[in-house]
Amino acid sequence: MTRPGPVLRSAARALFGSRARLRWVHLVLGGALLMPFWLVGTVVVGPLTDASNFFAGSLALQFGAYAVALPLAAVAGLFPMARPLSVVVARTLCGVPGERLADGQARSRAARVRTAGWFTLHLGVGALISGASLALPPFAVGLILSPVFPAVRDYLRVPHDAWWSLLLVLAGTGMLLALAAVSAATGALLARQAPVLLGPTPADRLAAAERRATELAERNRLARELHDSVGHALSAVTLQAGAARKVLGSGRAADVEFVREALAAIEETTRRTVGELDAVLGLLRQDGDARLGGPTLAALEGLLSRSGVAVTLHTKGALTAVAEPVSREAYRIVQEGLSNALRHAGASPVTLWIAAGDEELEIRMENPVPERAPVQRPGGGRGLRGVAERAALLGGQAAAGQDDGVWRLSARLPLAGRR
Repeated sequence: MTRPGPVLRSAARALFGSRARLRWVHLVLGGALLMPFWLVGTVVVGPLTDASNFFAGSLALQFGAYAVALPLAAVAGLFPMARPLSVVVARTLCGVPGERLADGQARSRAARVRTAGWFTLHLGVGALISGASLALPPFAVGLILSPVFPAVRDYLRVPHDAWWSLLLVLAGTGMLLALAAVSAATGALLARQAPVLLGPTPADRLAAAERRATELAERNRLARELHDSVGHALSAVTLQAGAARKVLGSGRAADVEFVREALAAIEETTRRTVGELDAVLGLLRQDGDARLGGPTLAALEGLLSRSGVAVTLHTKGALTAVAEPVSREAYRIVQEGLSNALRHAGASPVTLWIAAGDEELEIRMENPVPERAPVQRPGGGRGLRGVAERAALLGGQAAAGQDDGVWRLSARLPLAGRR
């Protein structure tokens, strides 16, 4: 059996709790927003009555002004800025979860019509609750106090005896409770309708999906930049540091010059990589649509000289004339190919062909496959996927694999490709 105590507390919380009070404020705000439109309605309805006595006139005429105000509010709700303002108020005062409401201005016709419906409903219902909140409590309190204060009883012209006093107190209390109940129920109704009228439309969901796809594409692009630049540098530095350690361990004085060159290469590689890392991190800190630069084929000679592996280069055509977006991606593809050779083939020599034709740039890299299978790193293989993604973004294609004891990486990039 349910005890009355918890039921009463639950009912009191529903009528007078913080959520009910905030929703009442939301309704009163709607009534305040309707006032300018209602005043315009008085101008329209005014010629039908004595304008000087309009506010003391009949309720029918005042509701006539109210009827004129509602269409004007609906027109105001069609403006794009009406939705973000309504959403902020609904989230704050109605207790509607933010993810169920749309963000941004109403752009489509359907979104503007739904916003106008919400705006009209909020202002129209809010005006009624506001009017009741102003008029009913003083009268209800007067009924409750009339048995005790004769002046109030005389003003209200109510009879005075024990039964009437009890009825007046009950009637006044009932009016206050009814006002609270109607206000709470109306606030709950608006809270339920907010996701329907202010929620995202199919166009809003499509726009959000497109923004999410753009963000993911940008994040993947930054991940590729970090992987290719930092990953290559770490592979080269690891190989050069390991070779220098072995030479120092042999104790041969004649190889000191080799160690010096290895350390110089490590220094140059890390310095250049720190610069590229700063560029990527700087892009992450920017809020606007910044473009990520980077090395191009013009810096290819420096990349090969500090790669940590012997590279035989064959070129054809004017590589410096290749458009910057294509040249930048080609540089990264070569860089990843060298990193892949370093990780899996050690110091095996690499042969690199780059040919710039009339319509496309062709890249081909080959290195012998070591007799001993390389150790597979957890999470490896992202670099080759990145090469394929870079080529696909330019409208080209890339492939990699082993063939007759030789590892081959090839890519074809249209010279008209764009990021």
